[in-house]
Amino acid sequence: MSEIWTQRILSFSRSPSRFLSGTTAEGFLAELLRELRDDRATYSLKVLLLAPLCESPSLLCLSDSLGEETALELMSVFNQCPPKSIQFRCHLLLALTSVLVCTSCVNNRSRASQDFLDLLLQISQDTNDLHGDVALRATACDCLREMEACSPGLLSQRLELLGGLRQRETSRLHQAYAGLHTLVLRNAVYQLTQETGAGAEHLKALLGGNTSVAWEAELDLMNNKDDSAVLSSLIRGPMGSVPTLQTGPDCKELRAVLSSLLEESYLLTPLSQAALLHRLTEVVAMVPGVSPAVFRAQLLRLLGTSEVCLFHSTLLMKSAFTDSLFSAEDEAFLLQRLVVLSQHPLLSPPEKLFYIDCILSFPENRPIGCGDDALPVLLTPRLASVLVPTVFNDSATLLARLHLLCLVYLEEADEEEEEGRGLGYLYDHLTSLLRIVDNGGSREIVVTFFRGAFLFLSYFFHVERFSHSLMEELCSLYLRHTHLAPHFINLADHIQEQLSESNWATEFLKALQGAITDAELTSKDLRWHLKMLARVAEEGEIKQQSTVNFLSHIITSSSLCVKGDWRLGNFLLGVCRRLLVHPGLDALLIPLADVLQHLACRYGDTDIRDHARLYYTLLTTLSKDKLAGVLSQGYGEGGGQAKKLTFSCIVAESEGLTSLLTVHRAKKIILKLVEEPQTETCETLNQNEDNPEEASVALEQYRAQFDVPGFASEIPLNYQLTHSESADSCFDQLFSIRLHFSLTDDHYEPLGDISVPCVFRERLPPSVKLRLKPRRPQPTSLHASAIFTTQDGLSWLTDLPDVHVAFQQTFLPLPAPETWGRGGRLSLFDGLWDEMSREEPTGGATSLFCCQLQEEALKTLVEKHFLPYLVSDQSDKEEIKVLFFLPPQSHLLMRIRSEETVHFNVATDNWQLLPHINSYLLTLTSSQEDTHT
Repeated sequence: MSEIWTQRILSFSRSPSRFLSGTTAEGFLAELLRELRDDRATYSLKVLLLAPLCESPSLLCLSDSLGEETALELMSVFNQCPPKSIQFRCHLLLALTSVLVCTSCVNNRSRASQDFLDLLLQISQDTNDLHGDVALRATACDCLREMEACSPGLLSQRLELLGGLRQRETSRLHQAYAGLHTLVLRNAVYQLTQETGAGAEHLKALLGGNTSVAWEAELDLMNNKDDSAVLSSLIRGPMGSVPTLQTGPDCKELRAVLSSLLEESYLLTPLSQAALLHRLTEVVAMVPGVSPAVFRAQLLRLLGTSEVCLFHSTLLMKSAFTDSLFSAEDEAFLLQRLVVLSQHPLLSPPEKLFYIDCILSFPENRPIGCGDDALPVLLTPRLASVLVPTVFNDSATLLARLHLLCLVYLEEADEEEEEGRGLGYLYDHLTSLLRIVDNGGSREIVVTFFRGAFLFLSYFFHVERFSHSLMEELCSLYLRHTHLAPHFINLADHIQEQLSESNWATEFLKALQGAITDAELTSKDLRWHLKMLARVAEEGEIKQQSTVNFLSHIITSSSLCVKGDWRLGNFLLGVCRRLLVHPGLDALLIPLADVLQHLACRYGDTDIRDHARLYYTLLTTLSKDKLAGVLSQGYGEGGGQAKKLTFSCIVAESEGLTSLLTVHRAKKIILKLVEEPQTETCETLNQNEDNPEEASVALEQYRAQFDVPGFASEIPLNYQLTHSESADSCFDQLFSIRLHFSLTDDHYEPLGDISVPCVFRERLPPSVKLRLKPRRPQPTSLHASAIFTTQDGLSWLTDLPDVHVAFQQTFLPLPAPETWGRGGRLSLFDGLWDEMSREEPTGGATSLFCCQLQEEALKTLVEKHFLPYLVSDQSDKEEIKVLFFLPPQSHLLMRIRSEETVHFNVATDNWQLLPHINSYLLTLTSSQEDTHT
């Protein structure tokens, strides 16, 4: 039973929705609770049974009332559990928390959540927890923190109790209690800020209260949910948006609590300290009556810390309190320390990047500028000079430093002296990267260079000396490495999008056009040149006469048309299509028409000729406006599925052609394989029996059959290919389905792909036969996927649910010679049984399986499951002989006798099958009525 539950829980964890499709959530939940109450189940199994309630409580408890009933059941199990079962009790607390939080019982202040909260507080105060080595109290504290985080203010009436627990605790739990106390304090103070008229007296009463948990009926649940949302954003938002509580100067109780927490903070781990300081910063920001100077004693330690999380908390304090807590000297020291840490050799690249980002968003005491590009005033070029990028930096660090230095030198870009030193160095660094790319740098270096070029131009496009020089260098680089054309196009696109006021991108594309049309032509560079010219043709400000001349030259003076390459023809048509919608089309009319006519008559590919002829007809018969309107049709924005296909989208590389030639991945499962029901009938025996008389002769004749390669080596499995329930209506009619299967283990030979002509939702599903060729007859799973075409001509890829092959699916009837009758099979059975029962190490094994089964139930079991494999006569009541054949050459034999209990004597020539045989028999017998295994 333990193995069955283990498999069920694992199946649920792998895919809860798929598991619940075979049962109901209420039924599975009832089974879990019944097994948890069963005293015969081990506690290790019960811990496993709690996993679904911890991981997916909302799938099992479909309503708040069901969640409350489940919680009451679990608390009953907890109360009956012996104290020594610490691990199980801890998991019970976690499961209870998950159920109550996910079913909104906590937010609704249900009776079950109140009882559970009382239980957690009781456990937290139990300092005599000798059995669990504080493990149970630690779990209870974690559960309290989770409930408070999900329902802020839940423990606000227990602040004094939690403070006392924190101060008295001397074990490792002190850290957990400190975190809980701080969280509750922050939430309690925030809720006071939301109450009209709340002040110092209310805060004092809250800090000194010792009443039981108050479930105030007048509490507005919707406001409580809004509070949760505000609190979650309060952590990430600017401190200036924090609401305040007007208390006046009389806040000594709160100051005492804050001082106590801060004095003990050094005992915590760095992460816990950072969380505590963050929440206390919010508390002080919400209570103006408490001076930020309460943190002064911690500053010396925090300013010199090497922990990233603590340094971040320090910067949060500075953002909240500015010069109320940090002096000008503190600010200068913080910035200098950030600069040092940003290039410290002992720190990892992610840590250095974090410190550079802190410099970019440094919270100044008295900021002059604002926005993303506003650097601290104290960050001078001299101070930032240690952060100049080098070619030895990793890509992320190099780009981050380049970005920072660009901002530093931005103001000095107009001053000749600074330009020569700072900006000139950045340009030299960029050209150094360009030389590395030119000499065959890696893809990472290439991407880094183009990103660096984009950053440099974003800030210094107006400095003509550098921007024009970089343009020339880029044109030269393109002619030497035309395969980088997509990077050049991407750079031009982003510069044009980012700097709408600059014409650098247009000038750059114009320069590339001139470089391409004047360069010596080679066949390997042609497709990149055409791709680049297609992008140039999109610019209405650039004259396209040289582009048309280039096209005319390559199609008349080379063997391009004779070869008839389809892809190259589409590149040509892509340029022509953009020229057809260019604003200067009037000046290009005659030469462009000549190009299209030449392609229509001379190009070696029929498809290209047809489209060139179509473009020629449109050019010579439609007006400019109508031509632009026709060619702009096709796929809509966002790359979505088109409602109809037009001739123009077939050759528009960036639109329809891309979608048609791309295999799209479906977001949902479209198809699934469903096992066909099998009708098991007894094999008709040969009436002209030629049976061997001796078992040895029967074995020899039987095994001689396996000398033929591939004899009885495949297992046929029949399935139906059908639509899944979640498939959209656009997939109702599928064509040319190609099924692909991949193995999850090495028990079977690889499966070939299977083709299915079509699948229509309104028709009967087609049959699919899998032919598995085992290496070892073991259960397995197959990953399945399918590529198919929809009515609109698009190709799609979808994953199918895994195909699970059970152990019993590997059974085949005995492949005995056709001339044998029942006698020959019985002789073979006896011979195999004798071999498997010998003590020699042949790999065989025997086993005994017993169960209590009534005679009628046994008869039903044999007829339902064993009939095709029956060797003995069906009327034989004393002993039933069953023989299973498992490809490639394994056998499973059973002698079944019915005495006081039913005995299944099992023999096999493969001892590794015994665990699977036991599970199979256990499943069969437990499914019969009145069965006790």
